[in-house]
Amino acid sequence: MYYISSIKLTIYSTALLVASCGDGVATMAALELDVSHRGPAGADARAPSTGDVVVPDAANVAMDGPRAGPDGPVGDGPAADGPADAALPLADAALPLADAALPLADAALLLADAALLLADAAAPDAATPDAAVRSVAACFEDAFVNPNEIGPDYDQFHPVVGGHCRGTNHQDIRNVERVVFLGDSVTVGTPPTLVSDYYRSRLAGTLAQRFGLMPPDPLWMNVDFFNGVALLRDAGDFSSCAKYGARTDDLLQDSTQIVDCLPPEKRHLRTLVILTIGGNDIANLTKDGIEGATLDVLWAQTREFVGLMRDVAHWIKDPAHFPNGSYLVFANMFEFTDGTGDTAACPAAGLAGFGAAWEDPQALADMVVWANEQYLQIAVETGSDMTFMLESFCGHGFNAGNEAAPCFRGAGTPTWFDLTCIHPNPDGHREIADMFMAVVEE
Repeated sequence: MYYISSIKLTIYSTALLVASCGDGVATMAALELDVSHRGPAGADARAPSTGDVVVPDAANVAMDGPRAGPDGPVGDGPAADGPADAALPLADAALPLADAALPLADAALLLADAALLLADAAAPDAATPDAAVRSVAACFEDAFVNPNEIGPDYDQFHPVVGGHCRGTNHQDIRNVERVVFLGDSVTVGTPPTLVSDYYRSRLAGTLAQRFGLMPPDPLWMNVDFFNGVALLRDAGDFSSCAKYGARTDDLLQDSTQIVDCLPPEKRHLRTLVILTIGGNDIANLTKDGIEGATLDVLWAQTREFVGLMRDVAHWIKDPAHFPNGSYLVFANMFEFTDGTGDTAACPAAGLAGFGAAWEDPQALADMVVWANEQYLQIAVETGSDMTFMLESFCGHGFNAGNEAAPCFRGAGTPTWFDLTCIHPNPDGHREIADMFMAVVEE
């Protein structure tokens, strides 16, 4: 596949960091910042061929076939009398008929050549970079320096993967009239990154240009830190109901993100929903495990939050709710240790003072890997799309320079996380915006 099973231990260690940070707002590392990144580590593929179409040179196309000579038998003596001489006019008369048939044959050949050219032009060129990628594994098999073992098996659900390898390609997203951001603090944005660098701010500007929408007011890009939400919920053709610390039950079941940002009076508009969610569910799972919850209870908890995510995706994609169409693009869950499980590589991790461990850490890793796989299955079954945030960020964490790390990409690879360990820095936000836009545009 594309990244290592040791990422399961990474998931476990990262989740411990998240759990230890708690829900308070006393420090930047625990500003009720969600742990959407603490977890670990699916329409048509529309990749036109970039191959050259070769047009036949008319000068090289024979318009006439070989012709018989117009004269009779050649000889020095006089022409022989009899039946042979009588047959000659018949043969000569047949020659014009043969000549007349030759252009028709040539025309048929030209038509056949044209048909082949059209077929070549219509067929995607699998050798070109823009051709559709048939598996997630193929996208990341050469991404890392070190050999990788199996992580989440997304390909078991047969997703359509974008040629850009930044996510799936199940939707033909067009004619968007409204954009809504839902989820957690990755979407809200966190300091020290500037508000203009938040992926939400970057993506909103690009989407406004792409679909001719009214862009949001600059105040919309700012954050109400007291409530952990965007300073303005609605601005232009954009809305944001994402919130610090949000979990999957905050989208539809227990809280009002969907109700607030997708009210009935606006559901006639063709709406694009952008979503990051799930990290805080993993944090809650981790805390309960540390406190002694049984594996049966924890697996039930895992299935519940994945089920809530599935309910959200089905709700958003239901034509009964959006008669003129809706689109959903969501991210999977990333982590910052590059597959090593070394949370201490982030300087701020030690400030959390954690050290508690699950009795069976592999069980937690298995739950989180399963949850990530289910996210992809949700995209496939609902016809929505998922970005590969986990896979793209692996190797850009705090072990980016560790040559032994499973996700090592090479010397000089930049880090995409900020000093809080669990949130993207400006480069990370830029990558998230680019991932979402790549999925929207293909």
